[in-house]
Amino acid sequence: MKSDRNFKLSKYLKKYSGWISFYIFVFVLVTVVDVFIPILTANAVEDITFNEYRSAIYNLLFVIGLSIASYFLSGLLNFLYNRYGMRMIGDISLDCVAQSFKISSQSYSSHSSGQFMDRIVNDPNRIVGELSSMVFMISNIVTTLIIIIYVFILNYIIGLCVVALLIVSLIITSVRLKKFNKNMQSSDKARENLVSIVNETIKSEKDIKTTGLEQKLKDTVNDRTNNNVKEKYKLYNTNQTLRLFNNALLEVLLLGVLILGIVLMEKGLVTIAIFMVIYSYRGSIKSFSNFIGFFFESIATIKNSLGRIRELFEDKEYELEKFGNVHLDKVQGEIEFKDVIFKYKEFEYKKDKKTKATTKTLKNETQVLDKINFKIQPNTTVAFVGKSGSGKSTILSLISKMLEADDGQVLIDGVDIKDLDKDTLRKSISLVNQFPYIFDMSIKENLLLAKENATDEEIEKAIKDSYLKEFIDTLPNGIDTVVGESGIKLSGGQRQRLAIARALLRQTSIIIFDESTSSLDNFAQEHIKKCIDNLKGKSTIVIVAHRLSTIKNVDDIFFLEEGKIVDEGSFDKLFKKNKEFKNMFTMENLQDELKQQENA
Repeated sequence: MKSDRNFKLSKYLKKYSGWISFYIFVFVLVTVVDVFIPILTANAVEDITFNEYRSAIYNLLFVIGLSIASYFLSGLLNFLYNRYGMRMIGDISLDCVAQSFKISSQSYSSHSSGQFMDRIVNDPNRIVGELSSMVFMISNIVTTLIIIIYVFILNYIIGLCVVALLIVSLIITSVRLKKFNKNMQSSDKARENLVSIVNETIKSEKDIKTTGLEQKLKDTVNDRTNNNVKEKYKLYNTNQTLRLFNNALLEVLLLGVLILGIVLMEKGLVTIAIFMVIYSYRGSIKSFSNFIGFFFESIATIKNSLGRIRELFEDKEYELEKFGNVHLDKVQGEIEFKDVIFKYKEFEYKKDKKTKATTKTLKNETQVLDKINFKIQPNTTVAFVGKSGSGKSTILSLISKMLEADDGQVLIDGVDIKDLDKDTLRKSISLVNQFPYIFDMSIKENLLLAKENATDEEIEKAIKDSYLKEFIDTLPNGIDTVVGESGIKLSGGQRQRLAIARALLRQTSIIIFDESTSSLDNFAQEHIKKCIDNLKGKSTIVIVAHRLSTIKNVDDIFFLEEGKIVDEGSFDKLFKKNKEFKNMFTMENLQDELKQQENA
């Protein structure tokens, strides 16, 4: 599969070219207005000096008119940015979200959530914000250049002095920019790490409280906050120190220019109007090198943010999912593994400071599956059991193509899963995991995510078959009840059944249950077991079971040890011949009895 390199800023600039052109036009008007205000003010002062009061009034009326126009034009600029700039930010973010769905699960597991959130949320804001700032900088740079030319026309001696002081200032600015570029990436990394831990802390709030991890997480957040502050301080303090030094030097040099102007005025070489123009524009002249610096800072920031977003599109550090071209109109649901080997790999990513190229180095690898072989017939229900770390969930991830085998073949209806297209796989497989994500929507809206055009009859049937109807009927708003972020208003069993209802609506040929009952009580487990039993014979059901009591009625069970299938058979068959399986089931029943006694 060819790398997706479709992220180009020009795409968005072209889409909003009309707004951008009008935005620049308004900015030019503001610039022209701001150039003339000090000139007309200086002329008014000169008119008063020579008792030309009527002319002075006219000039001041023009100044007031232009000032009012400047306020309105500036307001129009804000309106344009808020209306169209935010749309552009939204478009970039939306494309980043769409691209994130193409990134492989292995890449997600090897990167922090903060890296994705920062690129999707913060970088588009920075790009558009800096583009707007660049228009402002260019406007001010052009304005100052016009002023310098005007000063030259008024008096070439003062003009040469202004150019000389600007050259000195620009040298200092170039040093500042080098420091800024060097410190920006480490600051971004520190911010990503902080965003990631804060995001995880918010999501795991209950676990943190119930396991007494508040202080530990507080210390971790504190460490990352301090590191973020340290890197930001390093970035902005160095930048600000050099900027302050630059401004202080400019103040001294401009004072010298003003003194020179007074000397020339005393000799009759400069009029009071010329002096007033120079005096009025001294702020713009002083800001010239700062605007140059800000302009290149904006370029550096945009370049850095574009580079970070492009990493999501380039299939290097963030590897993309890869699919084949074989399309199956109807998947029957046969699954086969042939000598499948999978190793969990941990990579280290380093970016070259000069070339900006990312190098990927294998840091560690662990054998998870070792030449696994099995075949599952269509519309049968099978389970994988074994101790933690035996490779159960990895098998499910390989079936759903969340992971890819290092060697061997994973076949769906006799076709290598690597050759199947995305449409075939995604429309044929549903996954219900241990902690299904329920969105902050109503129950009905959560169901419609699975099938947008589902009829009320289909939704009603899915609710009934997933044993949710009795619960929904107790709710004041029924199916329109909003369940909160991550389904926080629902119990674990209710979330599981809602996830199963979504899978039922999709009516896929293969449905996978990954540890779906491990965290539920016996009552909730029984409901989930009944839901799964309702699916038997309608789809190929693959279950990873933590609790063996939930898989008594499956057609076949594969028993794993250290990445190998060591036994296979029905529940009764394994209970009789496999000592380890029997011990696991006996221990599970004993634990249930102890819990019942404690509750009693």
